[in-house]
Amino acid sequence: MAASSVVSNSFHDLAKEFDGEVILPGAPDYDARRAVWNGMIDRRPACIATCKSVADVQRAVKFARANDLTLAVRGGGHNAAGLSSVDGGFVIDLRGMRDVVVDPVRKIARAGGGATFFFIDQATTEHGLAATGGAVSTTGIAGLTLGGGLGWLMRSYGLACDNIVGAEVVTADGRVLRASASENPELFWALRGGGGNFGVVTTFEFQLHEVSTVLGGMLIYPVSRARDVLRLYRDVTRTAPDELTVFAAMMHTPDGMPVVALAMCYNGPMKDGEKAIAAIRSFGSPIAGEVGPIPYTALQSMLDAGFPSGLQVHWRSEFAAQLPDELIDSLVAAFKNVKSPLSALLIEQFGGAVKRVPVDATAFDQRDAAYNMVIVSRWVTPLDAEPNVQWARATSDAVKPFGTGTVYVNYIGAGESPDRVRASFSPTKFARLAEIKRKYDPTNLFRTNQNIPPG
Repeated sequence: MAASSVVSNSFHDLAKEFDGEVILPGAPDYDARRAVWNGMIDRRPACIATCKSVADVQRAVKFARANDLTLAVRGGGHNAAGLSSVDGGFVIDLRGMRDVVVDPVRKIARAGGGATFFFIDQATTEHGLAATGGAVSTTGIAGLTLGGGLGWLMRSYGLACDNIVGAEVVTADGRVLRASASENPELFWALRGGGGNFGVVTTFEFQLHEVSTVLGGMLIYPVSRARDVLRLYRDVTRTAPDELTVFAAMMHTPDGMPVVALAMCYNGPMKDGEKAIAAIRSFGSPIAGEVGPIPYTALQSMLDAGFPSGLQVHWRSEFAAQLPDELIDSLVAAFKNVKSPLSALLIEQFGGAVKRVPVDATAFDQRDAAYNMVIVSRWVTPLDAEPNVQWARATSDAVKPFGTGTVYVNYIGAGESPDRVRASFSPTKFARLAEIKRKYDPTNLFRTNQNIPPG
């Protein structure tokens, strides 16, 4: 429901008791505050409530519910589908809640729901520690973690959601609950992969790991060698130790040259890492890039420039159990037809510690996936949307026959059907999530997300 004039007047009353800011249309920073990472999303909320405290979040949730306003929750604003904003509705903006406190003895980080991985990395690296999750430091911890949370360390330590030891949640009725293995365990289970369906997570507590320097970087090859590089990628990842995570990409360099690249992280002794990537080292001379000892925080920000805010983006993905030659050929052929030099085709390696977590332990459901194929269509001008979206859809159709029929909830793009959310979970898990949704959000207040309706 859009805000009426009566409700608009009430926004000013809300502001009087707010620790943060209540930003309305016409405010000097309104346009800057409503912008999200995906420039294709241009929504104009009736109010942006930038919270600075848990009490602010409680006030905002109660206000939205009492006034029957469509509610969106913004953490980092990095969601590919742009679900952290809503036309004519109410946005709870957590960017005022970014503090990260590290307990180096217990190896726990307590982070506000508005933090990005940049804030996590800066706080943890001082202690030689790191949180698993993320491959781009500008990504918000909330959205990434609640949907699963892949990253450079996932094969060593599991997904970001596997490393949550506790969370503080404001539910639809305005209560503040703690979720952990011993407190509200069903809610805790749902938060680990079920997305933002169950409340506003104001604080995450992450288990940290001893990580400082890794063997990492990127090697870039001419696109004419794409088939051979992707076959090499398949061979290396089939037998890779858990300490090694490798992503592959077909993309363009900043000067417009089409290339194929391998980006990697080995989390362990350098000597062992060199053995793990020996086949890549001996493959042939790359045209650019390097792999060597690198601070983990530097690896975390290595791809930041390649994922800037503000581009028009249409994002799709499919999980795969293997990479047969036919799939590699299909990806290479699709990339030849790409409509924009800003677009890319990615392959993300799963397995390792991700697979070793029991499938029923969390809501995240794709433990057996070996790879995630990601179609990132990007362009600058809104007028160019149709050919670029069509390329992404055609590419998705071409690779689906090789997929598992399942999808990563964080990679569901704008405008995809509710069936794609169901494809993120087994029928049993989806039903369990719907029951938990009914308990904590029976009216579906938190629905501007990859939604799981109350069961």
